[in-house]
Amino acid sequence: MTLDDLAALDADALQDLYRNARTPAIADVQGDLEGRLLAVIRAGAVRGALRWLASRKAFPWRGKTFKALSAERGEGINRVFGDEGGMRWFRFETYLAPSRAGAFDAFQLDYDNPQNPFFIRAIKDEIREVAPGLYLGQAYIVISDKARLALYFGLCKP
Repeated sequence: MTLDDLAALDADALQDLYRNARTPAIADVQGDLEGRLLAVIRAGAVRGALRWLASRKAFPWRGKTFKALSAERGEGINRVFGDEGGMRWFRFETYLAPSRAGAFDAFQLDYDNPQNPFFIRAIKDEIREVAPGLYLGQAYIVISDKARLALYFGLCKP
């Protein structure tokens, strides 16, 4: 299974796959991972255009970089506008905790830290492993203390 395989699935199929995936340990998710936007929830008429744009090299988000700090915690940052010489924005902390998608744990990415703008601090990502080195993620936005699923993304080891 690859990022292209994940990109071919709709949001319902991604949800099923996510629920049946494995929760990785903090040490399992390390270094630069290639990223891809897979599906946007409630995107309406622009859904197809967003998926097409996300498959192009011109799409600004390249992926995420992870570093384990201990067996229980880690950190990371997003890579934007290129891997070599690109920008690194929006630091996050990582840990394992209950998923927002069901009765199982997930690898959490928490952007709520002072360096990030307020609208980024409201993002809560989580990932699970669907195949060795291939991770399926859900991005939630917290509005009025309620987490709402916004999109699916994929990450893989290059």
